[in-house]
Amino acid sequence: MTTSTTAAEAATGSGWRKVARPLLVLGFWLGVWQVATLAVHQDLLLVSPGAVLVRLTELVVTGDFWSTVWYSFVRIVAGFLLAAVVGVLGAALAAASRIVDALATPVIAAIRSTPVVSFIILVLMWADSSRLATIISFTMVVPVIYTNVLDGIRHRDRSLLEVSTVFGVPLLRRLSAIDVPAVLPFFIAACKIGIGLAWKSGIAAEVIGLPKGSIGERLYQAKLFLSTADLFAWTVVIIALSFAFERFALAVLARAQARLANGPAA
Repeated sequence: MTTSTTAAEAATGSGWRKVARPLLVLGFWLGVWQVATLAVHQDLLLVSPGAVLVRLTELVVTGDFWSTVWYSFVRIVAGFLLAAVVGVLGAALAAASRIVDALATPVIAAIRSTPVVSFIILVLMWADSSRLATIISFTMVVPVIYTNVLDGIRHRDRSLLEVSTVFGVPLLRRLSAIDVPAVLPFFIAACKIGIGLAWKSGIAAEVIGLPKGSIGERLYQAKLFLSTADLFAWTVVIIALSFAFERFALAVLARAQARLANGPAA
């Protein structure tokens, strides 16, 4: 009884620590922000956390706020998802064909080296600004997904692949038992980087292209009207959206990874 009680108390204490730690970290940085606000003493340059919270509460009760969030969310997430599909398929083709690998390598290197603003301006010459966030998010994330998945494919266990070939394991069975479990950690790592990159590049594209009804347009308007509270409020919204989508995507991938790990045992 004593042992089980101690274990339960330890589990409860561990759970509280998991909750308390991020709250303490958040409180610390909010405190730093507040101190910096008092030191600057100029709301035009740096607004207080309280003022940003007040502005957020004013925004979230309006229909325009949610339509703006939905507008940018759908386009940026669509760009990321499209990049994930294309990146995985491209990496699979590159791993299977040296010609595809040779042709894709300079393209991926060029995308990595080219400034985001160059792509934004180029896309604005070719397409409507409403598609800009999707195209830019897609373009920036594809190299990350492609490179990481290709590394995962090349780091598969060669001995397991040879055994599957010797025993004539069907392709679908090999994919679920060997290929996907080996590559999935690399894909998860790519998603951790790619989601944040998609949001940063997508919002930057909106700020330059100014599609009507986007978060980027709201940021630009905040700059025009010197509304620092709006600027910080929308920045907090972007961070929250990016963080929430990342947590959701990683949770889904972690669940898939666990199911694959437990599959053979079942």
